[in-house]
Amino acid sequence: MSVTTTLSPPNPLAFPHLSSHARHRTSSFPMATIIRRHLNPIRRRSLAIAAAVRQQQDTTLWTPASLANVKPAAESLFHITIDVSESPDLASSYTLAGQYLQLRLPDVEKPSFLAIASPPSLASTTGVFEFLVKSIAGSTAELLCGLGKGDVVELSPVMGKGFNTDQISPPEDYQSVLIFATGSGISPIRSLIESGFSADKRSDVRLYYGARNLQRMAYQDRFKAWESSGVTIIPVLSQPADSWAGESGYVQAAFARAKQLYAPESTGAVLCGQKQMAEEVTSILVDNGVPNEKILKNF
Repeated sequence: MSVTTTLSPPNPLAFPHLSSHARHRTSSFPMATIIRRHLNPIRRRSLAIAAAVRQQQDTTLWTPASLANVKPAAESLFHITIDVSESPDLASSYTLAGQYLQLRLPDVEKPSFLAIASPPSLASTTGVFEFLVKSIAGSTAELLCGLGKGDVVELSPVMGKGFNTDQISPPEDYQSVLIFATGSGISPIRSLIESGFSADKRSDVRLYYGARNLQRMAYQDRFKAWESSGVTIIPVLSQPADSWAGESGYVQAAFARAKQLYAPESTGAVLCGQKQMAEEVTSILVDNGVPNEKILKNF
């Protein structure tokens, strides 16, 4: 079946006027041809975008790995240990504290980005990655925290620049290192501390660690070891119990209240956690003369 179109000069974006009694010169086209002429450019763009997305997804190399351990770390936080011993290339690709990867669950479309909490040496010696995961309702992380030993997940290659501690080395030139973490942002900070960055050779290494309360503060069982390595830990609670005698409020405010002086030219910093905290601490440090390139972030 065909229809007759009127070839007159109206709005070129509209469909041609259709009439079986036109007085102007006419031509006949199949209806499908008319629709294709107007929709094809849009459809081609949509198909190209969809193909590009699929290609990007398809190029990710996913490695299956089984869970070795899932246990509570603090309120809403879980220790997750994943066995990567059968994937030595993946294990050896983790080289710097602060790096991360994507984790995907079967039948769940959206992967999670997770910073690796264990130091790179643990992957090379024992073949595991450890994570600190916050369980958020309705998220892939919540489903992950509900799994158990032996369940299989998929991991992307390790990615990210990590914390380049070469920028705050040698330690004799950067005697002060100020570390800031909030919530699950302590995860890559644990990796940094346990990887070793010559904290014991520096005069002032401080960790400002913020959480809502002590029940939400992970790794308290590691504090003693961290302090013995040369790190002074300053817990900061935003909603502490009445009996709390330490720092309260937000990390950036606790740091601003600190009376300890530091020489900006010999100071480095490491930040991970809530965006506002990172921005405000960076502003304080830069305003006091610490160069931006000496403030390390893993994103």
